[in-house]
Parts: sequence; C-alpha cells; structure tokens
Amino acid sequence: MDKKIRLRELINAPESFMVPGAYDAMSALLIEELGFQAIYATGAGISNAQLGWADVGLTSMKEAVDIVARITDVTSIPVIADIDTGFGNAINVIRTVREFERAGIAGLQIEDQVSPKKCGHFNNKSVISKEEMVNKIHAIVDARQDENLVIIARTDALAVNGVEDAIDRAKAYKAAGADVLFVEAPTSLEQMKAITDSLEGIPQLLNLVEGAKTPIISLKEAEKLGYQIVLCANTALRASIQGVKQALSILKTDESQENLNDAICSWEDRQKLFKLNQINEWEEKYLSIEPKEEVKNV
Repeated sequence: MDKKIRLRELINAPESFMVPGAYDAMSALLIEELGFQAIYATGAGISNAQLGWADVGLTSMKEAVDIVARITDVTSIPVIADIDTGFGNAINVIRTVREFERAGIAGLQIEDQVSPKKCGHFNNKSVISKEEMVNKIHAIVDARQDENLVIIARTDALAVNGVEDAIDRAKAYKAAGADVLFVEAPTSLEQMKAITDSLEGIPQLLNLVEGAKTPIISLKEAEKLGYQIVLCANTALRASIQGVKQALSILKTDESQENLNDAICSWEDRQKLFKLNQINEWEEKYLSIEPKEEVKNV
C-alpha cells in the first residue's frame, strides 16, 4: 500500500496510535522491527545525533532531507518528516516540500516559530504571525506532488501568547489545508482537554517529552482526551545515549569486553537488523560467475 494512504488510514482510524522518533536509519529500523505503525523523523534528534548540537535550528534543509531519505529507503512504514519552520519563508517552503516528498515521506510537520527555531519545550521561543504561517501552509498544499501527503501544522503560540491564541491559530491552520493539528507543549491535563475540546473533530497530535513541559500520559489516556497521534520524538535517542554511556563505562572501568554481553546487542541481532542475509542473497544472485565451458580445438 502507498505509505501516504496508509498514514491517512491511521489518522482516520477510530483508535489512536503512537509514533516514536528516529534520528537515523538504524533507529528507524528498530522502530519498524518492534511493530510501530509509523516513524517520525525528528529534527531535534537529527540535530543532536548528526551535528552534536541542541535543537536550535542549526540543521540545514539538505542535512535533514539526506537523513530522511536514508530512513525511508530502509523502512516500509510511513515516515513523517519534521521540517521545522520549512527552512525559510513560504518560497523556501515550496522547495523544502518538493525535496522531502522526493525523499519518500508520507507526511510532514511544520511549525510557526520564528527562524531559527528552538525545541518546542525550550524557553524564550518566538512565533511568526498567524497570517504568515497560513501562507506557508497554502504553499505546502500547492507545492506537494501528491494530495495524499499529510500536513501536520504545529503552533508554539501557547507558551508565547497563551492557549486561546494557540487554539485560534490551530483553527486557521486547519482552514488553510492542514490535516492534523499540533498545539505544542500544553502544561496540564486541563490545558490538553481545553485544546482537544476546542478542536473537536479534527485529528490532533500530542508530543510527550520525558521530563519536559507536558505531563506524561498513556496512549489510552491521550485517546480519551481526544488525541489521535501520540508522538514520542526522542525516546529512542535518549535511550541510545544512556545505553552507549553504560557500555562505554563498563569498557573503561574493566578495560575488557568480557562483561559487555548484557549491555550490547548480540552479533546475530546486529546482522539481522542490518539485513546481512539480504546482502548474502544478492551476492549469490549477482556476483557468482558460472565457469565457462572449455572450448575444444577441432
């Protein structure tokens, strides 16, 4: 099935679903292997893992789209790309959409922060005008090659101007052509309910960041509140940081690999994840050369 159509089916289904964030092809493979139905290519994770810097808008469009293309190439489930602010104004957004769509995404998420943006759970954010963001969404609608490409419109206005402005902006973004609304960083269950009640009937996304501004709730609790998508954008990244630190600490302390078996994946699991069997099959099919028959002189 086409990945864009599959993502739309998930959004329109009666039950909610959870989307973990991937920061590279490896983390995307693990998300699919463990049975999740979609992948979120996280801008924060890409900035952290690929650049070694916090999520403050330092990643270029080309750097992000290259990682996303690698993710879509090795997975078979829908990928939602975080395109930050669209990497510029509405004209830049046109090129951004075309580049990411060519990379094989099923959906994209764009936010209304001033560029360069910041992580949605950082302080001291700024937002562009509602009208400028509406024009960016119009540009996406006009630029996309496939009308099934899902548009997720995020507003960071709650932390800047309050919940009423955030809701007002979300309604305007829906009218402009957004398929899913994403009011970033509600700080209480009461705010979450106020948002979902005000936007009832429109698919909504909740971003849960461990230890940040929004209370952590379960998928079922989010579904009861009216959210269709629960985003866990950097859970995998933070788990990998912790896992690498633990393994390296053992290696540094013991000066030996003898006690690492419980801290690292097995050799077999590694090769299975990275499709060594597929490569072996290709080698057998394409690299083996049949011996030629000896030509006899007559």
